[in-house]
Amino acid sequence: MIKSNKRIYLDHSATTPVDPEVIEAMNSVMESSWGNPSSIHADGRNAKFLIEEAREKVAALMNVAPNEIHFTSGGTEADNWAVRGVAHSHKEKGNHIITAETEHPALLDSCKELEKEGFTVSYLFTDSKGGVHPHDLEAEIRPDTILISIMHSNNEVGTINLVHKYVEVAHEAGILFHTDMVQSYGKLPMDLKQLDVDLASVSSHKIYGPKGVGALYIRQGVEVGQLMFGGHQERNRRGGTENVPGIVGFGKAAELRASRLEEDSIKLKNLASSLYERLSEEVGGVKINGHATRRIPGHLSLMFDGVDGEALLMNLDTMGISASSGAACSSGAVKMSSVLKAIGLSEDEALSTLRVSFGRDNNEEDVNSVVAAIKEQVGRLRKTIPEVLTS
Repeated sequence: MIKSNKRIYLDHSATTPVDPEVIEAMNSVMESSWGNPSSIHADGRNAKFLIEEAREKVAALMNVAPNEIHFTSGGTEADNWAVRGVAHSHKEKGNHIITAETEHPALLDSCKELEKEGFTVSYLFTDSKGGVHPHDLEAEIRPDTILISIMHSNNEVGTINLVHKYVEVAHEAGILFHTDMVQSYGKLPMDLKQLDVDLASVSSHKIYGPKGVGALYIRQGVEVGQLMFGGHQERNRRGGTENVPGIVGFGKAAELRASRLEEDSIKLKNLASSLYERLSEEVGGVKINGHATRRIPGHLSLMFDGVDGEALLMNLDTMGISASSGAACSSGAVKMSSVLKAIGLSEDEALSTLRVSFGRDNNEEDVNSVVAAIKEQVGRLRKTIPEVLTS
């Protein structure tokens, strides 16, 4: 049982706490730099300067030019814009899009809407680790394929995809490539010039920045139609008065991640490894979903034999531990995750999954508390199924 009143937050893949330095930067903007960036007077020019300064910081974390960064309301909008923008701008060349069945709903739902408009979409199967094989991608390419979109790392199982190989396949066929980097940006070293993707989506609130702001990287020369109309902001590509405090906060978060990325990555990997090893020894009947080593630092999707993941999640919550499960709630009903289904898990296996994602403020003491709590709760839940193996 956790003895401290302090909650243990282990859901950083869902969102992260806002860094105090980010809050300070945003407060400063709201207090003294509240001008409209489109205005030509001094207050407007100052706000515009702050946006461009933040753009440089966001761009630097992925080694691209600042003018290739276009601010959005978050990763969801960036995904929508990438897919729909390319589809409508390149429809004279073809109407076929390729993606994977394990993508984020922002991407999948955009594709489903395009299908209603007459576009065709191929949804690639993944292997048991959540990855797409380059040969399977190559086999789906057609003369009318205009876009391939496969995420850099999966938000549910943590697997890092072989994006560099997918890009080679795409460009050899003269096809644009987009990647959802929301879970990777600020957690893994990124060099998009070397990776050679054409478009990439990122988000602020996954890197200790504010919610409601993200960005779409559009490589210089790539044609992408508008998703938002009403003004000439973001190089005439996205209308609407900019969220200056949010953008400044995003920039500050990106700047801080650049200085802490390597150190935090090592720490998060060690915490995740420690948790899994101890659970395997002390609880038993647990395995990792997704790739065992090629995964986001600090991210674990764990399947517990004979355990209702939703019950485990709620019980941990009452003990002061925040995590997430392998289920999705819709209209009050619990159903299995589409990602876990795609990698071959049965419904029972998917519903026995718990996702744990560490952050930079977690430590080994948290691991000790979480192991004790999971051991206690799993033991209780398994008592109703005595045949479950616990070793």
